Amino acid sequence: MRAPDTILPLRAEGLGFTAAGTPILSAVTLEIEAGPPTLIIGPNGAGKSVLLRLLHGLLVPSAGRVVWAGPAAARRQAMVFQRPVLLRRSVLANAIYPLKLAGVAATSREARARAALEMVGLAALAQQPARSLSGGEQQRLALARAAALAPEVLFLDEPCASLDPAATRAVEAIVATLAARGTKIVMTTHDLGQARRLAGEMLFLHRGRLREQTPADAFFNQPATPEAAAFLRGELVW
Repeated sequence: MRAPDTILPLRAEGLGFTAAGTPILSAVTLEIEAGPPTLIIGPNGAGKSVLLRLLHGLLVPSAGRVVWAGPAAARRQAMVFQRPVLLRRSVLANAIYPLKLAGVAATSREARARAALEMVGLAALAQQPARSLSGGEQQRLALARAAALAPEVLFLDEPCASLDPAATRAVEAIVATLAARGTKIVMTTHDLGQARRLAGEMLFLHRGRLREQTPADAFFNQPATPEAAAFLRGELVW
């Protein structure tokens, strides 16, 4: 039985989005449940980032709706972007700030922020200016800010797109840790190797439509649609 205070499952019902008269997503219906990470993949322009923003609530759908299991006031979700925006403050202050916005008691903010920085390997850099960090460290700080909020669902939009292999593996390790602790990860990626390493479930988009929602093993071993099979072979670019 579903726990009474959970916000999952998350449903999209006939979801569509149009920008400047151009359809970006059409008739997307899906359900995301608690469990291992859900990875969203597809060719460039398939609508991956738009879908993520619609699910998170940053965009208003042109059609359909997003439905959470829990009431709006009880939502516990966060999002990390490909290029995080950091305050001109210390690493620690950046980790504390979202807790202040969320109304976390002042007496517990610093401890929670420091625990999150420890989890991502940035505790020793707590007093450094956040904008002096490397790209990989900045993304780890963005993950720490989100993790400090203890979200039930964490949306990640191509968090490793501009990172080198070592920084990518560091971010992947953090994502795996958060998932193991019970945070539901919903993440876009263009990296099939990354999807194989992280995903429990795959969402495959093509030309703004959801073509497959399936366990990761089934998707990679026996894709159900010709488009997905071509994408896995590197033959589908649009």
